[in-house]
Amino acid sequence: MKKNRLIPWMLGGALVFGLTAHAQKSYEGRNYQELPWKVVATQMPDEWYGTDEAKAAADNVLVYQKWSGGWGKNTPMHKTLRPADRSALIEDKRSIHNATFDNDATTTELKFLAKVYNKTGEDRYKEAFEDGLIFIFRSQYDNGGWPQVWPLRPGYYSHITINDDATYNNLVLLQRIVKGDPEFAFLDKFFVERSRKVMDRGVDCLLKTQIVKGGKPTVWCAQHDEYNFMPSMGRTFELPSFSGSESVNVVLFLMSLENPSPEVIRAVECAVEWFESHKLEGIRVATVTGPDGRRDRQVVQDPNAPALWGRFYDLETEKPFFCDRDGVKKNSLAEVGYERRNGYGWYTSGPQKVLDAYPAWKARLVR
Repeated sequence: MKKNRLIPWMLGGALVFGLTAHAQKSYEGRNYQELPWKVVATQMPDEWYGTDEAKAAADNVLVYQKWSGGWGKNTPMHKTLRPADRSALIEDKRSIHNATFDNDATTTELKFLAKVYNKTGEDRYKEAFEDGLIFIFRSQYDNGGWPQVWPLRPGYYSHITINDDATYNNLVLLQRIVKGDPEFAFLDKFFVERSRKVMDRGVDCLLKTQIVKGGKPTVWCAQHDEYNFMPSMGRTFELPSFSGSESVNVVLFLMSLENPSPEVIRAVECAVEWFESHKLEGIRVATVTGPDGRRDRQVVQDPNAPALWGRFYDLETEKPFFCDRDGVKKNSLAEVGYERRNGYGWYTSGPQKVLDAYPAWKARLVR
């Protein structure tokens, strides 16, 4: 990776970082600085990505890019940067543990840079994109998985990370490149072919990490051991489990593959069967006001409620469980303390998307 790409223009005084007064115009009645970064990065009207505003945001994104080629998370990268902020960020490039795939980081910035490059043709955005794509290549384990953070950081950060769509986001981006998405047409053959190999290894890793119970594949855990592929611990309240939440986009990605192998077909069919047999019916999660005036989540009976799934299912009993930060399993949401009960998503309707898509996917196989 050509690290010197990221240096000269950042240190020059001629370029303006962040926004000038001229660039702070509103877009369709809204100042883009007031929007969430992910909206600015991927959901603005197409023509906006060629504006001075978009270039100012893209220049910020280049400042935030780490030496490794990736980016940190939960950062509004389009916000105005003061000179002191820029200096600190340039210094922070040397921090080796802050580049991540967590919370849509890195893939969001790459998609944004591609949009801006396609509208402006300015090489620094293309080069930064290529450095970020190489980050995805280099951070992949030989077994096809990705850690949450790279270079590797001790702890659960080094596990193969399904959680928060880390693996899914990487695979979808690579798939778009491999399939010739016009947004990435500026990439040469090397990047396309390498993306194909990396994607194929990623698919193979998904098949290896699918949890097998009683000789039959099921779904996935939020993270898997990077050596033996077993379900692994995340944070203290994220115990090894079948994940009704994190498995959804894994299955949807496998369903998106053209000419799926018999192994992929079996993986999808078994996951669908698991979702069908583990749905929770007749309940919904309601937010109520307690005696102390605080809003609180409760599980209530409702025979008309759509199906739900637990976020975590016990690996032995296959029943949903819940946790506080002490890591002790509870059998119901009501047993969990207020902070984790209200600060985490313990139920999901996500698997319904898989069940809804399954009939069309199945029909496509027999054409």
